[in-house]
Amino acid sequence: MNRDINTASAGTSPLVSVLMTSYNRERYIGSAIQSVLASTFKDFELIIVDDGSKDETVNIANAFAADDKRVRVYINEKNLGDYPNRNKAASYAKGKYIKYVDSDDYIYPWGLQVMVETMEQFPEAALGFCSMEQNFKKIFPFVLNPKEAYEYHYMGPGLFKRAPLSAIIRRDVFESYGGFKPIRMAGDFEMWQRLAQKCSIVLMPQGMVWYRCHDAQEVNDFSAFEQVYEDLKVAYLNSKDFPLGKEVAERIKSREKANNRRWMIRGLLKLDFKTAKIFYKNLRTYRIPSAFDID
Repeated sequence: MNRDINTASAGTSPLVSVLMTSYNRERYIGSAIQSVLASTFKDFELIIVDDGSKDETVNIANAFAADDKRVRVYINEKNLGDYPNRNKAASYAKGKYIKYVDSDDYIYPWGLQVMVETMEQFPEAALGFCSMEQNFKKIFPFVLNPKEAYEYHYMGPGLFKRAPLSAIIRRDVFESYGGFKPIRMAGDFEMWQRLAQKCSIVLMPQGMVWYRCHDAQEVNDFSAFEQVYEDLKVAYLNSKDFPLGKEVAERIKSREKANNRRWMIRGLLKLDFKTAKIFYKNLRTYRIPSAFDID
């Protein structure tokens, strides 16, 4: 590329669209916006899409937009929910890449720069993940093709449970795949597997972003969505496009069934019936058709 990726170019679209969705985040959105504006990388736009907040979230966001022309604020006419609102934010994007920074999270000053430079270094990659645990065989960054990506997830340290905060995505690919599906909590888990069936992924080291933990997060009730993740896992293992082939998929399913059976029994022995019930439901997923039709 002839364009200097460190400098905003007048009259051209920004290289990166930073997308921030919000709902009642008055306590955190100011610091989230400030973290983006403090980036050493300058060629970006920050798009904030509020999903009908009842507090001061929008007023705080508008104050930043009044001071910085790179910030644009939109308010949904009706509440869309998590992943539909992420898609809405992406619909306003003009950049080559889209980068989600949630309104209660934080990106380090160097985060955008490293992620963009890495994506530019590996143009064959459609998706990049940071926040990766150290790989003891390879130095980051490196690229995984579809087969390698699925091996990394199902036979290695794991890959597809990265949150959007840890991802950077080529906008053309995101749009061609139709964005996120409206699956509460697990829309990202589904999309990463969908992209990885056909696209390469570049892995980057830790230290780019910071994930805030607080009482108002839906992830605090993660157990309520355990079945959704298991259904999606089985759906992709059964997919005709599963990159590792049917034989490997069957071995993985056998392993997962054994793991769920072991945890179910452990819950029963400890009289922890809530845990036992979760793993019993997971186990049933391997005996009945998945709730998700992937193919």
